Amino acid sequence: MQSADTLRCVVFAAGDYYDSPYPPPSGAFVVAADGGYDHARAYGCHIDAVVGDFDSTSTPRAAIGARTVALPPEKDDPDLLSALKIGWRHGAREFHILGALGGRVDHTISNIQQTALVAAHGGIAYLHGDGRVITAICDAALEFPAHDVRGTQYVSVFSHTDSSIGVYEEGLKYRLDDATLTNLEVNGLSNEFVDGLDARISVRDGILVVVFDDRSPLPTLVGADVRGDLGAVSTEVTDALVRR
Repeated sequence: MQSADTLRCVVFAAGDYYDSPYPPPSGAFVVAADGGYDHARAYGCHIDAVVGDFDSTSTPRAAIGARTVALPPEKDDPDLLSALKIGWRHGAREFHILGALGGRVDHTISNIQQTALVAAHGGIAYLHGDGRVITAICDAALEFPAHDVRGTQYVSVFSHTDSSIGVYEEGLKYRLDDATLTNLEVNGLSNEFVDGLDARISVRDGILVVVFDDRSPLPTLVGADVRGDLGAVSTEVTDALVRR
């Protein structure tokens, strides 16, 4: 469960920033994923760690002042996942990821999958970009405070798992009660916040991906059960890969 003293981790990725980055919270642990280092420096952020194969940053590794974790060009984990693993090992359970939306659609899909991975372990990861925030929850709830909905009204919900059971959407224009969503049906698109109402999105069993406007207030994660970890940073290639 999120609390005021939850350690937050901000990850700078190498993608598009849309000229409006999420301001890192005070005291956040900051990790740059390869070319994200250049973005973090451009915004004058303190950087705690840099991870990657250093093929997309303009700064030589030897000139980077933060702790660096060098990865080989060929490995199972993308640089962003390695950054999340470093943040998790440092104690973070709430992640804010910049530069991970837009650009190559395969990268965007991968990044959304990684929010689901964090959710499956009881944490929460937010992808910020292009006026939207994307996150995921597992067997938990998001609670949004009441706010002025002008320009922030849309919120969409999708099942990441084959099925998500016991889905509730409360305080929104369209209410769901104990619904089942599947990852082959698009029936959670474009719900709306309502002026003056707190909103709550929850799932009893499954993983939901939630998309909302970035001008709405960030929600509180409720009921998440932190379990296990994201694993060690990978420097290997799966044995299933056939090299040619």
